[in-house]
Amino acid sequence: MVLNRDMLADTFAMITFGIVVGMSVELLAGLTFEQSLQSRLMSIPVNLLTARAYGLYRDWLIRRGSFMGNGFIQMTLLDALAYLSFQIPLYASLVLSTGASMEQLLVACAGQVGAMLIMGRPYGIYMQFCRNWFKPLAISAA
Repeated sequence: MVLNRDMLADTFAMITFGIVVGMSVELLAGLTFEQSLQSRLMSIPVNLLTARAYGLYRDWLIRRGSFMGNGFIQMTLLDALAYLSFQIPLYASLVLSTGASMEQLLVACAGQVGAMLIMGRPYGIYMQFCRNWFKPLAISAA
C-alpha cells in the first residue's frame, strides 16, 4: 500500500505550522507555556482530520482563481481567501462546542479574521514547501 505523499505533507505542514505559529500567538497573548502546549496538543486531532481537506480545497480554489494569474499578489489573495474561508467555519464550530454564546462566537471569529488573512499566504508557501520536500519519499507498507 502506497501512502499519499500530499496527504502526509499536508498533515505534517498543518500540524507543524499550527504548533509554531499557534504557540507563538498564544504565548504573546499571555498564555503560559503549559497552557499553550496543552492547546497545541489538543489541536493535533483536529489537524489530522482536516489537513488534507484543506489542501484539496486550497488546490481547487487556486485552480478556480487561475484566471487572475499566479503572481505574488494573486497568490496572496487566493491563499488568504482559502485559509480564511476554510478555517473560520472550523474555528467557529470549535468555539461553539465550548458552549460560547453567539456574541462570544462573533467576537472570537472577528478577532481571528485579521490573523487568518495574514497567515494564509505564509501557510500556503509552507504547505507547498512540505509537498515538494515529501515528493522524493516513496513510503510503502509491506
